[in-house]
Amino acid sequence: MATEVKVPVLPESVSDATIAAWHKKVGDAVKRDENLMDLETDKVVLEVPSPVDGVLKEIKFKEGDTVTSQQLLAIIEEGAVAAAAPAAAEEKKPAAGAQEVQPKAEAAKADAAAPSSTKPAAAAAGTDGLPPGARFTAVTQGIDPANVEGTGRKGAVTKEDLINYASGKTAGVSGGARPEERVPMTRIRTRIAERLMQSKNSIAMLTSFNEVNLAKVMEMRKELQDDFVKANGIKLGFMSFFAKAAANALQRHPVVNASVDGSDIIYHGYADISIAVSTEKGLVTPVLRNVERMGFGDIEKGIAEYAKKARDGKLGLEDLQGGTFTITNGGTFGSLMSTPIVNPPQSAILGMHAIKDRAIVENGQVIAAPMMYIALSYDHRIIDGKDAVLFLVDIKNQLENPHRMLLGM
Repeated sequence: MATEVKVPVLPESVSDATIAAWHKKVGDAVKRDENLMDLETDKVVLEVPSPVDGVLKEIKFKEGDTVTSQQLLAIIEEGAVAAAAPAAAEEKKPAAGAQEVQPKAEAAKADAAAPSSTKPAAAAAGTDGLPPGARFTAVTQGIDPANVEGTGRKGAVTKEDLINYASGKTAGVSGGARPEERVPMTRIRTRIAERLMQSKNSIAMLTSFNEVNLAKVMEMRKELQDDFVKANGIKLGFMSFFAKAAANALQRHPVVNASVDGSDIIYHGYADISIAVSTEKGLVTPVLRNVERMGFGDIEKGIAEYAKKARDGKLGLEDLQGGTFTITNGGTFGSLMSTPIVNPPQSAILGMHAIKDRAIVENGQVIAAPMMYIALSYDHRIIDGKDAVLFLVDIKNQLENPHRMLLGM
């Protein structure tokens, strides 16, 4: 029985998707829930699994094509997997009807005997560990990622590394060469650019700053780290402190948690906080729901899960939708101060930065303390400067007195 494979239902905000990579070809046996292909949308890369066990009979679109919601992608002959084993036996012992199998077997043998230089390099390369965008480039360009020096996190091979390798261009070529190249933006990067321009053109954005002494937070982390790990199976980081402090402050300053809809202001009675995560293709902001009800362990687990899914290209559209407030941490890259950009329809974003020992005056004495600048960018149409400053002061007071934060004060 023939089974159709269609493009998943896309949300209203996503009109179409691009086929990033096919992982199966016509004639391949597939298993139920096995990933057939990757679809790249404006926000995430989606996997399209096989709905049944069978053989891939027909592919309707090639890599790079644009498809829309519920469009037919492929046809699978259900239950044909069992027929694949006798077909292999017929190669060894020709029988009636074996004429169709024999050319395929001979082609496979010829391909196996061909010199490695004549095969698609990606076929011999381990592309499974690559993010979808890089995997797509490796397959289409015929590149073995093992031959490419990665410049990504922990030496990971990125899409840009593969493109540079394929073009033979490197930076700093001796003899004064000045290489350059033109690379089309990915759909996700294009969408990020559109959103940033939308924010710039539609929001009266202003940024306020404050600084936080994190000495007590660091002491608490050091004192309770072992017990926290035993209880939750994950380390206690800084982000959970900031997320919890923000959720508490959003309850006390609801306008910072609001959004503009035409001539109306929508006040959200919950804190769905978007946590900015850096990926190979750009910044994504998966959402932690109802942070005001979460404990530190749940927050840390949620952040860790999203970070892993982002690295593996496994974030779903549902992970990115919604959000009433955003936290971004440029400090992980060494940023000392920045003015983060609000993500519409949200009205504010909190920026964390690097922790630096600085001289401060405490009880009349000059001491060195681990200080961080924090920034709040906000939509000045509905958030007054007073509200923004009071919100930042609330965050500061909680972090400098974390025991009060644990008591919800």
